[in-house]
Formats: sequence, C-alpha cells, structure tokens
Amino acid sequence: MCWVSGRSPPGPPCRGCDNGCMTERRCRYCQKSFQLSKFQPRQVVCGELACQTKRRTEYHRQKIAADPEYRDVCRDSPRKWRARHPDYWARYRMKHPEAVDRNRQQQKLRDRKQHLRNLANNTSARDLKHCAAAVWLVGAGAESLANNNSAHAQVFVIEALAPSRNPAPPPCKQHPSGLETGSAG
Repeated sequence: MCWVSGRSPPGPPCRGCDNGCMTERRCRYCQKSFQLSKFQPRQVVCGELACQTKRRTEYHRQKIAADPEYRDVCRDSPRKWRARHPDYWARYRMKHPEAVDRNRQQQKLRDRKQHLRNLANNTSARDLKHCAAAVWLVGAGAESLANNNSAHAQVFVIEALAPSRNPAPPPCKQHPSGLETGSAG
C-alpha cells in the first residue's frame, strides 16, 4: 500500500522497494533513471550535483520573474554587501596582482571581440560601386566574428594623386612676400 495515496500501486514494485510505491523516473536534465525518494514523491530531478544546480537555478529565475518582492531582495542584497565592504575589491587587487593581470588580458580580448562584432554588424557603409573582387578575412580574431559566419568584406582603395614633379608657379599676386619671382623687371 502506498503511503502517499493510501492505495496499491499498479504493476510490480521496483528494486529494493519495501512499500511498493517507489518507481524509477528519468531526470529532466540528464535523462538518466533515478529512484524516487519516499520523502519527495514529486521529485523530477536526480541527485547529481549538476542536475540539482540546474534545478535551483531554474527555480530562482522563475521566482524572480513571478515575485516582485523576491526580485527586490535579490537585487538589493549585493548592493548592501558592497556598501558594508567598500574597500573589498581594492584589497583583493592588492593581494592578488596575478588576478589583476589576468583580468587585464581577458578584458583586452573581450574588447577585441566586441570590436570585431561591431565591424561584422556594421551596415552603415554606402554602396558606391560594385567590385567583383573577393577578400577573405584571415587571422586570430576571425573566429570571434558575430555568428561565426564567413564575412563578406569590402575594401576601399583610395589612390592619392602623385605630386607633380614641376609644379606650375603661382600667379604674381599670390607670391608670398619676400620671395622673388622668375622675372625681375
């Protein structure tokens, strides 16, 4: 007889079950079979640490979305802690210079990736003239482009005019003061 419902369950009891009610279920996250706890008859997640962590995270997100008071408490808690410990990060950085260096390097990498994402998503360029040339972007940062798609590139080649070798002399009125002109007359 089942201690939860007070009636006999259908089918044979599962392995090692003394009350005939406990059955096996599949975990919602890892899909492995697990034996229900007699203390938690509505259990849908196995006891693995990763699955329990996912269950708690999911509950926390749902609770924040549904309960404004819980959301406010979760938002204010870190603020209150930071107000009580204003010098925590300064002391941490002084005690852990290797963490500061690692963070600096990671921030540079994040900045580079963001720059590449901005370049890949930039659609502000005007279409001046079509060119049949193909350009391939190759390099260490290419894998960080948004959506990791191959990117079409446009290359603008602007050729500067070469300075003339014998510039024409300016008209007389435009000679800078103090300079002689070609004719003294």
